[in-house]
Amino acid sequence: MSKNTYECVIVGAGIAGLQAAIQLGRYMHKVVVIDSEDGRSNLCRGYHNILGWPDGVSGETLRELGKKQASQYGIEFKKDYVIEAKKDQERITVKTKSGKTYESTTLLLSTGIKDRIPEIKNINPCLGVSIYVCPDCDGYEVRNQRVLLLGSGKTGANLALTLTYWTDKITFINHDGEIEPSLLKELKQKNIAVINEEIAGIITENESDFKGVTLKNGQTVHGEKGFIGFGGNAVHSELAKQLGVERLENKHVLVNPRTKETNITNVWAAGDLIAHSEQVTIAMADGCQAAIWIHKRLLKNNK
Repeated sequence: MSKNTYECVIVGAGIAGLQAAIQLGRYMHKVVVIDSEDGRSNLCRGYHNILGWPDGVSGETLRELGKKQASQYGIEFKKDYVIEAKKDQERITVKTKSGKTYESTTLLLSTGIKDRIPEIKNINPCLGVSIYVCPDCDGYEVRNQRVLLLGSGKTGANLALTLTYWTDKITFINHDGEIEPSLLKELKQKNIAVINEEIAGIITENESDFKGVTLKNGQTVHGEKGFIGFGGNAVHSELAKQLGVERLENKHVLVNPRTKETNITNVWAAGDLIAHSEQVTIAMADGCQAAIWIHKRLLKNNK
């Protein structure tokens, strides 16, 4: 094989991509992982619902450990951004922003999604520590506490309603969206206060301990924990589109539920990119399952 020719190219070194890389490395395949190091898992500084981590683990730690583990099996990592993907008969070619070209027999897309987070002062240090994104992951962390739901319109309103399972002390700060009357009625029935005003900044203690928000009108609203639900998250399925992969209207990729292969032969997808619950543990399972079937295909092709 030439320097830039591989059995599998993995685009994205998030949780799904790394788990696939580890599995393919244990099969001793020649694999390269191309990643811009700007994935969604970097946001979370404390997953508490993962088997084996009772005290929590950050996305950064999982990524560091995953990369180290995969590297032990000979997996190559390239910091770059893939801008183009083409399939020509049995070969798949990807091109990167830096001008590099990589060829492979198989391709795994694990490019994930990116949350829309407006420019709000002091918000980044709090993300994953005292301001959360996913109620299934972190709803438990806000039980019986005063929560400020920082969001927009329908997305924010629905998340506020979801959080009533854990607490009845919720204020929804509607940053930049409209709320339909039926949703407003539901919010009122659940005693969720609604403030229609843009958020200027986060009030913190020790940088990452959320204490409330300041609004553009000068108002201050205090809370113990925060949740964000701005909607409009970006699904990074542009490469899938280039390859002719089937996508839903929301741009998530469809795959075979058993193999994780897309409708395009030798192109797989895993993690938040595909249509399922956006969970770390599910992304791990996706990555492992995809790798198993990539291995089967490579064995078949080598006969």
